[in-house]
Amino acid sequence: MRQEYGRSLIEMLGVFAIAGAMTVSAVSIYNVIRNNQARKIASSEIEQIASNTKLLLQLRGDYTGVSVDYLVKAGALKNNSAPIGGANWSVTAENGGAEFAINLTELSEGECEYFTIAVPDWAKAIKVNGFETDITSQCFSSRTNQVSFIVE
Repeated sequence: MRQEYGRSLIEMLGVFAIAGAMTVSAVSIYNVIRNNQARKIASSEIEQIASNTKLLLQLRGDYTGVSVDYLVKAGALKNNSAPIGGANWSVTAENGGAEFAINLTELSEGECEYFTIAVPDWAKAIKVNGFETDITSQCFSSRTNQVSFIVE
């Protein structure tokens, strides 16, 4: 009888297939964790923007004239970079200056749904793509979503 040593080609292909599946799973899990962490950081930054804007302008009695550039010049923001989404984000006065909105643009469907699951304590309401809502059905499947946090 002849004795063979080593692995057959079929056994090696099986090992590589299992290793490939494990690698794909690990990368997918890493991406989910990374996206969730980026959303949590952005959420914290948005809350800080709301807080800084209120501290800066609340004594004045209204929020007319508020903008990202104004907040940067006043020192309430470090720079004009969006916390998440596209660069065309804004901070605008609402309801005759009695409130202000932090408007995030170019959000993915997942980001849109993340921010619209529940209205944060510091916000009065959330608008998704122009509609005040408390459900995620207003989110589009493309990166064209806009979420606005309305703050008193």
